[in-house]
Amino acid sequence: MANEFVSRSLDEIRFWSRIMKEHSLFLSLGFSSDDIKLIDEAKQFITVFERIEEQLNRFSVSSDPQQVKAFNNQVYQSVASIWAYKRKILGLTLRCEVLSNNYPLLIDHTSREAAYFANRLKELNEGKLVPLPEAIIQENVFFLKIMADHAKFIGHLLDPSERKLVDQAREFSHDLDHMKPESETPALLGQFLDQNRVSVVSLRDFKKSARDLIEACRIKSNIHPLLADHVFREAERFIEIIDMFEGHLQNSHG
Repeated sequence: MANEFVSRSLDEIRFWSRIMKEHSLFLSLGFSSDDIKLIDEAKQFITVFERIEEQLNRFSVSSDPQQVKAFNNQVYQSVASIWAYKRKILGLTLRCEVLSNNYPLLIDHTSREAAYFANRLKELNEGKLVPLPEAIIQENVFFLKIMADHAKFIGHLLDPSERKLVDQAREFSHDLDHMKPESETPALLGQFLDQNRVSVVSLRDFKKSARDLIEACRIKSNIHPLLADHVFREAERFIEIIDMFEGHLQNSHG
């Protein structure tokens, strides 16, 4: 279990630190040039998570679990700080004290991902490695909401002339918003995960096509190529998590 704790911790930090760093970049790009202090704060977080990525390279699966536990605590503090920054930005935006190109839903979305990351680090340090059915449902509902948000952002950031793609994004958003589990019973939970995989694989493929077309300048949109890749990677992550959960269900009822 010590090895699993280390590998899971390093994997979470590797994936989510990059996501946090990119959130900081996207938020900084959305402010007006007058908001120098907020832009500087966002850029400081880019540096914070770059340093975490550098530190991460010193660890391996054979690292001392106690050192990894201390590293998790250190990263947790940085994630708690970026969460507080995002909630501050959201408050300023909702009170119209800051005008930016970042939708309130996008800012709220990034803060939920920071809260998720912080919670994962806390759970790992508490020794929670095997998810309970209730936790599987919560995590799936969290990711379905994240995926639905992505579909909404894509739909709004595409040029209105890209009608077919806008319609596709809206359909994904609608379908994902209405996916809910029927029960925590393992058989029904397995069906729920299978349904999720079908929907998320379709969305992942849509995001991959959009990313490739944006990079090739064949779609008219306000979507930064890095943002297109960012949402694609998160869909890939959700598919990996569904696979892991199905493995747990099969092992516990095999």
